[in-house]
Amino acid sequence: MSLFDDDFYTTKLPRRSRWMHNGRSVPAGRFSKEWKLFASGAGAASLLLLFLAIVVNGFGGDRERDQKALPAQASVTSADDYFRWKDDLVVRAVDLVKPAVVSIIAIGKDSGNGQPQTLGIGSGVIFQKSGGKAYIVTNNHVVQSAAQVEVILADGEHRRAQIKGKDLITDLAVVEIDASGIEAYAEFGDSSKLKSGETAIAIGNPLGLGFSQTTTVGVISSPQRKIPISFANNGTYDWEMEVIQTDAAINQGNSGGALVNLDGKVIGINSMKIAVTGVEGLGFAIPSNAVKETVADLIKYGKVPRPFMGITTDALRSYRGASGLNLPDSVKNGLIVMDVVGPSKEAGLAPSDVIVELDGHPVHNNIMLRQYLYSNKKIGDEVKVTFYRNGKKETVTVKLGEQEVD
Repeated sequence: MSLFDDDFYTTKLPRRSRWMHNGRSVPAGRFSKEWKLFASGAGAASLLLLFLAIVVNGFGGDRERDQKALPAQASVTSADDYFRWKDDLVVRAVDLVKPAVVSIIAIGKDSGNGQPQTLGIGSGVIFQKSGGKAYIVTNNHVVQSAAQVEVILADGEHRRAQIKGKDLITDLAVVEIDASGIEAYAEFGDSSKLKSGETAIAIGNPLGLGFSQTTTVGVISSPQRKIPISFANNGTYDWEMEVIQTDAAINQGNSGGALVNLDGKVIGINSMKIAVTGVEGLGFAIPSNAVKETVADLIKYGKVPRPFMGITTDALRSYRGASGLNLPDSVKNGLIVMDVVGPSKEAGLAPSDVIVELDGHPVHNNIMLRQYLYSNKKIGDEVKVTFYRNGKKETVTVKLGEQEVD
């Protein structure tokens, strides 16, 4: 079973915690207690007005942008006015993006009774129109096993879709539909500029079509997190996904939907959550800057081209037969070659070799190997591999091929 299921995204965590797609609701009135405390005591009204003046004129990043966003004839002279102003910014942002958020229905093969099987329902975001096609980004796990895909637009219209490309590593996919009549599409923002505490708006279809076009609001809890994932869901981690953490409610069906800032720009694609008893408001989205790079490749190539060594490896620390490898006592970390094909076989690597370095950089596990190759190498590049064979340290040069995609 793949890690990226249609309904949930799970990794092995202590105490039976589970990584899942989607999130939990955020308690309402998050600031009400603080405002009550602030407004109590002598001189509260004057302090409140001073604070509000600082918020409007001094804080919040781009002062000119905030002033322009202030509704006409509005004056911020009280706490009620401040929250009304902020709510108006949320409404404006939602109005910009919501028409571009769609439902994605993944349909499987005929189950034997003459009827296709619905595998799951997720969300997607129209982000580009070109050549008579409209392109929609969603999660790979939403469409990964689909034989057919159907899109339901914001106005309820159903359209057949084709999978343009998909990628397991980033958990992203692009589907395309006919662009006739499509006017709305979302713009991506710059996720590198996100700050903890700024407003985050999630738009998607939690729990299916009955709650389509649902909007939830929270904050950016952390602009950068790294989450280890296992492609085979076997407890062995294969990759670290960089994500945005938010407490905006993300639930089953929100996968592939938009995480939006107050400018009405998509800053992330909602992908997963932590769901365990006693845990609230831990949702995660793929940053927009990573999304932009991936969807460009998916539209152009139908996949993300990545370099390929041609080895299957296991971490030395987890290998029970390490005592038979005749390694020096100083070698505690590395990758044992379990199988070898293609470029690595041609370069002379063999099963039971223990790789310790790539171009002089230590590698201890599969995550480190993939991160080095995908971040620093291209197809056709060479990589110098340092390894031990029967206790002897050796080096070979591998010319990288292209990774095949299922």
